[in-house]
Amino acid sequence: MASPMLSTAMAPLQGGMLEFSGLRSSSSLPLRRNATSDDFMSAVSFRTYAVSTSGGSRKAPTEAKLKVAINGFGRIGRNFLRCWHGRGDSSPLEVIAINDTGGVKQASHLLKYDSTLGIFDADVKPVGDNAISVDGKVIKVVSDRNPSNLPWGEMGIDLVIEGTGVFVDRAGAGKHLEAGAKKVLITAPGKGDIPTYVCGVNADLYTHADTIISNASCTTNCLAPFVKVLDQKFGIIKGTMTTTHSYTGDQRLLDASHRDLRRARAAALNIVPTSTGAAKAVALVLPNLKGKLNEPLVSVDFRCSDVSSTIDASLSMVMGDDMVKVIAWYDNEWGYSQRVVDLADIVANQWK
Repeated sequence: MASPMLSTAMAPLQGGMLEFSGLRSSSSLPLRRNATSDDFMSAVSFRTYAVSTSGGSRKAPTEAKLKVAINGFGRIGRNFLRCWHGRGDSSPLEVIAINDTGGVKQASHLLKYDSTLGIFDADVKPVGDNAISVDGKVIKVVSDRNPSNLPWGEMGIDLVIEGTGVFVDRAGAGKHLEAGAKKVLITAPGKGDIPTYVCGVNADLYTHADTIISNASCTTNCLAPFVKVLDQKFGIIKGTMTTTHSYTGDQRLLDASHRDLRRARAAALNIVPTSTGAAKAVALVLPNLKGKLNEPLVSVDFRCSDVSSTIDASLSMVMGDDMVKVIAWYDNEWGYSQRVVDLADIVANQWK
């Protein structure tokens, strides 16, 4: 990528770059003018790991695991399964079902071969007409566009990972509960009064009484941790956020109809101004920050980055005594999917 501000949206690479500019209050601590100010950079850190400490220790492999179903086997659904598989037997989760309208052969092929992630280091193959096998673990594949008709009750599903981007309110996500699932985790900003949790930010507020929860958006998971640190350390009275995002499955490869006229334009040829769910990042708590990164990197260097956000020290700036500009990178699929697994782990570890 030649220019991080211009090329991210044009190149078919995963991840994004987020810019945040904020004004501190006059009563806050003064900032140094140097862009690599020890005070500023030590407060924000360079690499933001959203690692929850609220879920307790992970369940031992010998304990009963939470039965998980994935609804929607698109980019996030497949990334979630890869992330979960990568954690091995220590995970308190057990993926036993996938709902995907594409069928078994397509689900198996797209899981194994990914143009962004590369070939999945696992033995993946179809098993008959209604299941796939991942390293010998058989996962049932069902196909129904109406969540109310899914066999979650008879399969004993504890948690549904709602990855379609469609069922994001209580009425829609609640259909999984009607079908017999006990809880739903939405991998998008929830609508209405659905509780939203960001790992490392406010996931300690999760309680077992929550039956439908949201993991917010990928951009919120990047933005929320370091903005909270800035606010607590220096104070923010005004801020603006801009994300330069890789194109997604919701956009059109060629000009075609879309409810958003800008997203109707060819994704690979245009930088498309659009909305983001990151504005919903409110009521945050102090996250855990650790690690540093201070190199001239570009978007491909953050492919499959496990962390929620990586602060780019060379592009971040302190301007005068009252303004700061922060550039952060994030993998909008892989890093976000790791947080979905983290939040699902929290749900499992607080199961009663």
